[in-house]
Amino acid sequence: MSAPISPTSANSKVPAVEASNTDPAGGIAVHGYAPHGHGVEGQSDGSKGVVGTSRDFQGVYGHSEKNAGVVGESSTWVGVYGKSMGDKGIAVMGEARDDGAAGVPGNGTGIYGVSTTGIGVSASSATGEAIRAETNSPTVAAISAFSTNEVGTGAALYAKKSGTVGYAGFFEGNVAVTGDVILTGADVAEEFNMLSTTSPGSVVVLDDQAHLDRCVKPYDRRVAGIVSGLGDRKPAVVLDRVAGVAKRQPVAVVGKAWCLADASLSPIAVGDLLTTSSRPGHAMCAMDKSRAFGSVIGKALTPLASGTGRVLVLVGLG
Repeated sequence: MSAPISPTSANSKVPAVEASNTDPAGGIAVHGYAPHGHGVEGQSDGSKGVVGTSRDFQGVYGHSEKNAGVVGESSTWVGVYGKSMGDKGIAVMGEARDDGAAGVPGNGTGIYGVSTTGIGVSASSATGEAIRAETNSPTVAAISAFSTNEVGTGAALYAKKSGTVGYAGFFEGNVAVTGDVILTGADVAEEFNMLSTTSPGSVVVLDDQAHLDRCVKPYDRRVAGIVSGLGDRKPAVVLDRVAGVAKRQPVAVVGKAWCLADASLSPIAVGDLLTTSSRPGHAMCAMDKSRAFGSVIGKALTPLASGTGRVLVLVGLG
């Protein structure tokens, strides 16, 4: 058996090996066959090992009867890299069909990513959508996320900024939940227009235009709630949130919230009903039961023996 031919070229613009097939009906310019090894192999120390170019169709085409049509592998970078220069081109596309029939949808997976410890599939975009999924099925979701660990998480959404700036998740339409919704916050709050920016924990009351401000008198029946967010208690749900409106704050109307309190007239014990006081924004013990009706903020969950401080309140207006 003769040794393989190893042509070389010292000119960067002249290929070491060149073959062409000018048959207009189609043909093969280069064919490599190896019963056990590589049919065609390209190697380069400084640039691309194999380059395929086409004016009208695929630049490189790989086909296999039993295994992968094309395999890309890299020791330090990307195994397969796709790049599209067109305005609306696709850098990488995966398609699954039944029996290779054009126009027949398949039950396989268009693109599949696997990782042992890292990210299976990662997507990034500077100005557009990082991932878009569409389906015309009335029963199957466009995106499905599963966790095979019984204590794992199926899907996690994060936003660099939250609140009035951005959202970890946005839903347009109905949302169905078959399990529990677990919220880490402590109260149900509703946004109100404030006469001025008010410190969290302040007891607030309504004015004639339904704006809120700190309470300034005892047993005020216009009491509306406690400004949310004092200490470690954050709102679990905020209703009527309006972005971009100045002097608008969430006020706890149900649940647990820290509250500014004044125990100068009477100590506050766990279980005491609380009402407004003459100290701006502070609650006090509702000692006069005849005046308490309609001015109660809620029930104290922590004590305050004297002076001013804060108490945890189970909010319940009454």
